[in-house]
Amino acid sequence: MSEDHLEVSIREDVALIRLNRPSALNALTMSTRVRLAQTIRHFGSGDLVRGIVLTGTGRAFSAGEDLQQVPTTSDEMRAAVSTFHDITRAIVTTTVPVIAAVNGIAVGGASEITLCCDGRIGSPAAEYFQPENHRGIIVSNASSVLLRRLVRNHAMRMVLGAQRIDAEEALRIGLIDEIVTADALVGRAIEVVRQWNTDPRITALHLELLRPSADDIEDAFAREDAAARHAWDSGAFGEGIANFWTSKAESTAGLRDRRPS
Repeated sequence: MSEDHLEVSIREDVALIRLNRPSALNALTMSTRVRLAQTIRHFGSGDLVRGIVLTGTGRAFSAGEDLQQVPTTSDEMRAAVSTFHDITRAIVTTTVPVIAAVNGIAVGGASEITLCCDGRIGSPAAEYFQPENHRGIIVSNASSVLLRRLVRNHAMRMVLGAQRIDAEEALRIGLIDEIVTADALVGRAIEVVRQWNTDPRITALHLELLRPSADDIEDAFAREDAAARHAWDSGAFGEGIANFWTSKAESTAGLRDRRPS
């Protein structure tokens, strides 16, 4: 496995991209995000495969941004956010369908990556959690448009309230399209890709028609970037991350204290 924590294979003429860092709940480093966008573009032309399936290894789809590598300057913050945006750009410009096979919890930026996919299939363990509002972080990936496009008014409680959405509720509100067993998840996603892309010439045209426009996506990026700058300049970003690590340390200490001697 390479340092970017991606495992890439081809099954039944479909590219399977697996986030493969289970020891860290598939948290996304900067290098992982850059390679993910590159890999999606590589297969997204339609010259090699009929579609793309994106999934995770283990009990998480992904814990989102690796908070061990948080930005320490405003320039680093802008660079980090741009790598998330670029994944959305890569997905919405493919000429083949992209399906997210959500195998477990999808947090923050990782949950937002699934929003720009053409379909989302979940296992019973699929879960959405967007804690950014409680961590001083601004949503990215054009999710300010894409989330409302999928779930309308539910977007407010998901983002502002950081409410966890389990698989059944995700299905009910439209975050995922269907739930299948964990063993069948990837196979079902591949099957859907193949069903959707019977004639690549026509499928590519329909994808362009059905996806949000490039102008809408870029406008969302610009507004998210401006909000991220305000969060950084106000100190909310730094305080939110510091509070996250403090809470995590206290939780870990509490678990140690409760262990039997």
